[in-house]
Amino acid sequence: MRRSKNAVFGVNSIFFTFLAIIWLGMCTMSLQSFAQTGSTKPNESDSLNQINQLREVQIKKIKISKRQTSSTPLQILSGAELEKLNSLSVADAVRFFSGVQLKDYGGIGGLKTINVRSMGTNHTAVFYDGVQLGNAQNGQVDLGKFSLDNIEEIELYNGQKSSIFQSAKGFASANSLYLKSKQPDFSDGTTQKVRASLKGGSFGLIDPSLLWQSKISNNVYSSLSAEYKNANGKYKFRSTNGVYDTTAVRKDGDIEAMRLELGLNGMLSDSSTWKVKLYGYKDNQGLPGAVVNNVFSFSQRMWNKNFFAQSSYEKNVGKYSLLATAKYASDNLRYLDPDRVTVNGLLENNFHLQEIYVSLANKLKITNYWDVVLSTDYQRNDLNADLYRFSYPVRNTILTALATQFHFAKFDIQANLLSTLKYDKTQSGPADVDRNELTPTVMVSWQPFDQKEFRLRSFYKSIFRMPTFNDLYYTYYGFIVLKPEYTKQYDLGFTYIKGYDNKVLSQFSIQADAYYNNVKNKIVAVPGNNQARWSMQNLGQVEIKGIDVNIQSVWQITNTISFTSGLTYTYQKAIDSDHASPSYKDLIPYTPIHSGSFLASATYKNLSMNYSFIYIGERYNQSTNSIYNYVQPWYTHDMALHYNVKVNRKEVRFTAEVNNLLNQDYEVITNFPMPGRYYRFGLNYNY
Repeated sequence: MRRSKNAVFGVNSIFFTFLAIIWLGMCTMSLQSFAQTGSTKPNESDSLNQINQLREVQIKKIKISKRQTSSTPLQILSGAELEKLNSLSVADAVRFFSGVQLKDYGGIGGLKTINVRSMGTNHTAVFYDGVQLGNAQNGQVDLGKFSLDNIEEIELYNGQKSSIFQSAKGFASANSLYLKSKQPDFSDGTTQKVRASLKGGSFGLIDPSLLWQSKISNNVYSSLSAEYKNANGKYKFRSTNGVYDTTAVRKDGDIEAMRLELGLNGMLSDSSTWKVKLYGYKDNQGLPGAVVNNVFSFSQRMWNKNFFAQSSYEKNVGKYSLLATAKYASDNLRYLDPDRVTVNGLLENNFHLQEIYVSLANKLKITNYWDVVLSTDYQRNDLNADLYRFSYPVRNTILTALATQFHFAKFDIQANLLSTLKYDKTQSGPADVDRNELTPTVMVSWQPFDQKEFRLRSFYKSIFRMPTFNDLYYTYYGFIVLKPEYTKQYDLGFTYIKGYDNKVLSQFSIQADAYYNNVKNKIVAVPGNNQARWSMQNLGQVEIKGIDVNIQSVWQITNTISFTSGLTYTYQKAIDSDHASPSYKDLIPYTPIHSGSFLASATYKNLSMNYSFIYIGERYNQSTNSIYNYVQPWYTHDMALHYNVKVNRKEVRFTAEVNNLLNQDYEVITNFPMPGRYYRFGLNYNY
């Protein structure tokens, strides 16, 4: 079936136009108000610039101290580091974190989800500008949808964020991935900034984007980010079954997508701050299927329309601080399978998921070293679908977290207790039982010596994940009573960060952690009487033991030559520890024992060259570790050249990338072949 651009971007494009009109209207009104109040006095402008410069310096210091003082393992990619990576989306960037497996189903349009320390995708919460991205239907967030063009920083926390002043959602997951959008900086005295970007290359990729930041007044600024992406997704791959060796072409990974983000940030007269963000995304894409029995092409298609509006307000009054957050999200998914015919025609399913979320976090500074936080969240999710005898589930969740922190010069301890109340109801059929769970967390950070460069850390976290709507109510599966997955995490590690003045080696850092995770009542899909009907069950226990190491260095060879490098390594054994299981003591699927990455960047004046290497060791694609389920190791080499030049005092950046330099044949997921060598070119213009 050929897609219709008019069908995809016809009536629905009104939505994006409407958002743009709203944003332009707000900017116009604010500019009129600013013009009426008069221009800023010179001394006020100077003081404002000094404040902005001070904030920028503080941010740079915080990035170092975050890694050093965090009670939980923290990995960060930000600013220039992100620009150096051969990465198109957030999914491409997180591959370089230690302890992470990216499940990639191939090509630009293939699903990409993150699995941290082998606990499963659903155990990692993804936050965008401080608010969690929800998906109650299947619990998975496709990181391939989030472009790096509007991302300023990516943070990955094992356990949870080390700050207790956060929403209850921040305490409610085994791991947390935080995405921060680009924030305006007008410390140079400008009031408007525009960044235009154009990328293209293999797979027929055309990817223009625009970022427009505006200083509306001294206390209000806005941001508009828009992107269009189109690619045919075609690439050659090698297919072999032990007898035949064939070179085929992947033709089902095409995608056409549009993203629009509108943001307003401001400060009120009482020094309180507020943020508003509108986000819209839509696509029309093919669905790459598993290449089995010489079937190389698939006709299934999917259409996504995602929208959310979120806002936050933060205020400090003496020793009391308030953080209020609200969000509404609407996700629409249309699935079409032209190869399956029903009594109503071609198989087509439509899903509509809605979410309402509010949060209130209260912090009281009892003494200079003792803080207490009480956070309460309410979330409502409802799922509609046009499936036969669908349950139409509605889930209400109330999260309450009581947290405390004692922070001294050399010692920091945090503890929290999370209460989770969950109520499901359905229009037809049974609903899951009500849940009421209490889960604790304790985190410690200690500086044992006088030198601030070295610090020990440790944490214990007990958490669980609820069965998703797909687990419980999807028609083909049928409803079944499931218990939540209970997870216990133990971690012990250290960080060392040292800066050197007037030395060739200007900075060196290392962090290492040993961990043990135990997952009970793992939710798995088990085949029934036929392949079209599966059942969801709680099976056994999984034990995960591992070590993560992350090393980074910065070298200033001469005044014009610099060099940076980063090395990550993960040793991990994730095994089935259920004595009654036929795969007892076998590795769970897709968990390599050894994995790692290496990054290097050399800069000479306006020219820089970057190299990256990723290695994933041998693993198995089924619970039984037999030779028939063995998956070979894979590795890739990527290189990029960047050249910066000024044209009429404006910054222009040229980029050329080659990915999978040695043209390796590999699969992240069995029977989903990845592309060989491919290229990408980019042009950025900053005004």
